[in-house]
Amino acid sequence: MQYDVIVIGGSYAGMAAALQLVRARRKVLVIDGGQRRNRFASHSHGFLGQDGVAPGEIARAARAQLEAYPTLTWHDGIAETASGVRDEFVVRTANGESHSGRRLLFATGVKDDLPAIPGLAERWGKAVFHCPYCHGYELDQGRIGVIGTGPASVHQAEMLTEWGDVTFLTNGVVELDAATRRALRDRGVTIEEGRIARLDGAADAVMADGRRLAFAGFFTAPRCTPSTSLADSMGCETEETPMGIQLRTDATKETSVKGAYACGDVGRAPHSVSLAVGDGAWAGVNVHRSLIWPDGGR
Repeated sequence: MQYDVIVIGGSYAGMAAALQLVRARRKVLVIDGGQRRNRFASHSHGFLGQDGVAPGEIARAARAQLEAYPTLTWHDGIAETASGVRDEFVVRTANGESHSGRRLLFATGVKDDLPAIPGLAERWGKAVFHCPYCHGYELDQGRIGVIGTGPASVHQAEMLTEWGDVTFLTNGVVELDAATRRALRDRGVTIEEGRIARLDGAADAVMADGRRLAFAGFFTAPRCTPSTSLADSMGCETEETPMGIQLRTDATKETSVKGAYACGDVGRAPHSVSLAVGDGAWAGVNVHRSLIWPDGGR
């Protein structure tokens, strides 16, 4: 069987794209490994109509709605290889199956390269976050620690003063010139240049000199990279953003490989559930248009 579209990645962006396509009665295969990026968070915020709902519940409800459409096929598993050209793509899965499709859509998401601080990974999505619009309000204007990772952390610290009393923990990673220090202090940011030994308790930073700094929560700006190398193996070009590496796409979400598209966190920045859903819906529409007109109706 040849599918009109194979969507690799069945989280928010992938499902939003698939919805547009099955509603156009196109045959769609979604291949999903079940590793949502926000699986560590207990609640999702900032997504209209779903504010405060558990991420897993949003995903389950969306999948149930998709599976009501007869032209959808869902495969729980890992896509191991992707190859081919427009109208003749082939995706092989970990269980040995081979699937062909006219179009490919990468909605594989990204992986976060977290700071190597003991105790941080265990608190990721619970007391350590990256998006203030998703998690800032819940800290109730309390004391916020921004853990430095690079230049983007300065912007993050300045911005987070909208949500609480900010301490910028450079952790020996971020060098601050005089102008940057002045800009941070003008925003009311406290600068802490000691090294962090570990995170402890609910949201405490234990410093290398033994001091314990208590916070309502932390934010950090991890570097992101595509969660799989599938698109790279096909020759899809990537680009550097302030948040890390993503797949390069044009205005229609098509990658540098004709007929292969990308959406969600792997194909846009910044990142949130709302933005991923919108990006996925736009990608689904454009993939459908490309199946009608060779030039996508441009």
